[in-house]
This record gives sequence, C-alpha cells and structure tokens, in this order.
Amino acid sequence: MARKNNIGRRPTGTPRGGRQTGDEQIRVAEDDTLVDIVEVRDQGLDFFERNRKPIIIGVIALIAIVAAALLYQTFIQRPAERNAAEQMQQAQYQFEQDSFSLALTNPGQGYPGFLDIADEYGSTKAGNLANYYIAVSYLNLGQYEAALDYLEDFDADGEILPAMKMGVMGDLQSELGNFDAAIDSYRDAVDESGKNYLTGGYYLNKLGLLLRNQGRNEEALEAFRRLKSEFGSSTEAAQADKYIAALEG
Repeated sequence: MARKNNIGRRPTGTPRGGRQTGDEQIRVAEDDTLVDIVEVRDQGLDFFERNRKPIIIGVIALIAIVAAALLYQTFIQRPAERNAAEQMQQAQYQFEQDSFSLALTNPGQGYPGFLDIADEYGSTKAGNLANYYIAVSYLNLGQYEAALDYLEDFDADGEILPAMKMGVMGDLQSELGNFDAAIDSYRDAVDESGKNYLTGGYYLNKLGLLLRNQGRNEEALEAFRRLKSEFGSSTEAAQADKYIAALEG
C-alpha cells in the first residue's frame, strides 16, 4: 500500500483549521482569560515573595502611626483641650470686665492669664483663641505692635472669627496710622461676615466712617448705602441715613 503524503496535513490532536464554531471561540476566549488570571496571580505572588519584608514593615508602620494618632487624641490632645478651656475662664472673666492687664497676666484665684495659656497650650483651640484675646487686650492698652504680633498668630476659622480677626486688624492699622491698610482690613472683615448682620454691619460702619474721615466721600457714601440695604437689621444701620444725608448734601 502506498504511504499517504502528510505534507501540509494538520498534526494529530491539534485544533482543526478554518473557521471556528461559536462554542469553540468562547472556549478559546475562556482559556485565554484563565491564563491571564493565572499569570497575574503568579506575578502578584512573586512580587510579594520578593518584597515580603518591606511590605510587612510598611504595614506595621502604618498601623503604628494610626495607633499613635488615636492614643495622642485620646490621652493628650483631648485632656489638654479641656484643661486649657478650664484654665482660661478666669482670664475671660477679667477680659469681659475690661480688666485687660489682669486678663493678660494675673486674672486671680490662681488661674493663669492669657499670655501663659497661649504659651503652655498653644496647640489647643483655647490656646489659639488666647492669641485673639491677647491682641484685643494689647489694643485696648495701646500696645499696638504687640497686639499685631499676637493677632497674626491667631488662626481664625469658622463663620465669625475670620471677620473678627480682620476687624481687629483694621483697628490696629488705623491706630498705627496705616489708614489704607485699615480700610482694606475692614473691607475684608465685611466680606468674611457674609450675611451675618452683627459683624457685617459693625465693620461696614467702621469702614464708612474711616473713608469719610479720609475724604473718600463717594466710597463712604457707597458703604453707608450698603449698610442700610444689606445689613438693615444691625444696630449701626440706624445711623446710616444720617451719614448718607450728610454725604449727599
């Protein structure tokens, strides 16, 4: 019997050539996907094996950082916040009585003044707020440069404190004779107030008065008109008509 010519024939057991059926295409795609998954898994395992030590060290370090932060908040920061707030009450009382010198250094009953609170509890909210009290106290005592230093250290946040900080800045710049800087600070205070008519009206009135004092009557008139229209519920708005009439006359 003559032997068959196998040239060009498909090796036994290999897939049949030509167009594949739908089931065959799906089976091939599934096989390719499985190979990809296995390769990715093997690569990941190989990477972990090669970097096992630094990965474990990194995870332990992260856990340690989180644990340290929680411990700091629980056993250091929160108790310090409470203690600082309690220690500042007597100084706040003297401040409200306009006893600014006592509030700064010796408020009585063995409590520290604002200066010591700012120094000892500077990382707390109360310690930060003490900087504001110190600035206002020095402002009222005529020590403007010292007041400016502490005001700059005060980190104001929230809805009211930023406006109050800029308002005090305006007062300080005005006392130092820096009237253009004072005007800018009062404008910032009004902007920071948003729709708060208490601070907005108060500082807009100061802005208008300073502008009038500097002979900038058109700007002053604009400020008092805005005071009446936008902050009509404020105490200062009751005087707006008087200033408007004087500037228009």
